[in-house]
Amino acid sequence: MAFLFASFANAQQDSTVVYKKRVLESAEIEFLGSYYKQDGSHSAVGGGIGTEKLTDLTSNIILSVPMGDDGVLTIDAGFSAYTSASSSNINPFVSDGTITGINNGGNTTGASKKLWGESNSKDSDKAIAENAAGPYGTPWIESTGASRKDVLTAVSLNYSHSSDDRNQIWSASLSASKEYDYQSFGVGLGYARLFNNKNTELNIKASAYLDKWMPIYPTELHEYSLYGLNFQNNSYFNGVTIVDQYGATTKNYLPKAFHEFENKKRNSYAVSLGLSQILTKKLQFSIFMDVLYQEGLLSTPYHRIYFADKANYYIGKPRYIPIYTTPENVGLFQLADDTEKLPDTRFKIPFGARLNYYINERFVIRTYYRYYADDWGLEAHTANIEIPYKISDRFTIFPMYRFYTQQAVRYYAGYEKHYSFERFYTSDYDLASFDSHQYGFGLSYSDILTRAKILKFGLKNIDFRYNRYERSDNLKADIFTIGIKFVQ
Repeated sequence: MAFLFASFANAQQDSTVVYKKRVLESAEIEFLGSYYKQDGSHSAVGGGIGTEKLTDLTSNIILSVPMGDDGVLTIDAGFSAYTSASSSNINPFVSDGTITGINNGGNTTGASKKLWGESNSKDSDKAIAENAAGPYGTPWIESTGASRKDVLTAVSLNYSHSSDDRNQIWSASLSASKEYDYQSFGVGLGYARLFNNKNTELNIKASAYLDKWMPIYPTELHEYSLYGLNFQNNSYFNGVTIVDQYGATTKNYLPKAFHEFENKKRNSYAVSLGLSQILTKKLQFSIFMDVLYQEGLLSTPYHRIYFADKANYYIGKPRYIPIYTTPENVGLFQLADDTEKLPDTRFKIPFGARLNYYINERFVIRTYYRYYADDWGLEAHTANIEIPYKISDRFTIFPMYRFYTQQAVRYYAGYEKHYSFERFYTSDYDLASFDSHQYGFGLSYSDILTRAKILKFGLKNIDFRYNRYERSDNLKADIFTIGIKFVQ
């Protein structure tokens, strides 16, 4: 009898283990895609002026697989392909991305041969460009060099493991990404603890990213680094006419402030803390804080700088000097004095809160606020609101709005506002003072019964969003995103 009782008890225990609810019941696969398009007039590659036209197409596949009852393995792989008029002007003078072959029997092989599209109305300038004996570019029109486009590829792995009572979750992650001039490797560890009948959650995560630049520099500075004081008689600049701010031919251009960066590494370390609390049946509140530290090459090597106390030098048509800073300049490019120089360390502390309120079965309000500060002097505030409205059991629409404002870093100044005696300087408007507004809407379709099938996977939900972004410095962007999730 005792034997039968013990066997029954063991069977009950085994049954508990066998039928324990999985963290993730079955495999899920999600396809994400986005299209981003922007335009502006403050290119950092042009030293604070010039076109900022950019398009970016991003695609990701995210696969989540249950690993037993308690674990989940997530694999995220994707790419981001962009075309940028701004970065194309790292080398505004040649069309094939090289430095040689500029003059060929009186016919230029430079970017000027392809500066204008078929619909451009400046026919006379176009004709002059196509028959020019020497190269020239402009910060206002896309060049055709290799730097105008690139593809970022990235992959990340994340494994999470939950305790039997589902009150503790451990996680670990690995990531890697690569593009033409930059590569990154990341690791992370996380821990979450739920208590108070799962009404309270406390989480902590530590991560590190070990990155490396393969620096590319503006053409004129690259040539100076190769040939020194005699660089105007060698390679690219051999036979190329340089003019000063008065339009006179000169050989005085000498960017002595420039030197290539010795340290090409950029390391980032972060610790994130979060606390989430269900206050009532309708109200949920969470707070979070990050502590981030960066070291290494924090400057962008191809961001030009023009000094106010240095003479100006150009390649191209002198008649455009008076209107150089306007889009009417279609044939002149100013040679850089130096590249952006920023400190080799940066300490950041963002913190914020979320508040979600359930009004009724159709309306929910989601709010978000974040404050950011760092030791470069940048301060920022972000506020966001989203109001999902459930149209039916399957469809939800959600309008959204985001406001952002920031105070510039202490090292920022605009085009030709820096001085050569300064230690640090940047003309990147992303580090300037500005306000921005982002508004849009989303539409979501959900089917918990997964009626639509593809092979062994059923459609779980489709999510589409559109946002319009407008910044006070005239940068404007449109963002389209879509996500489709299937469950096995």
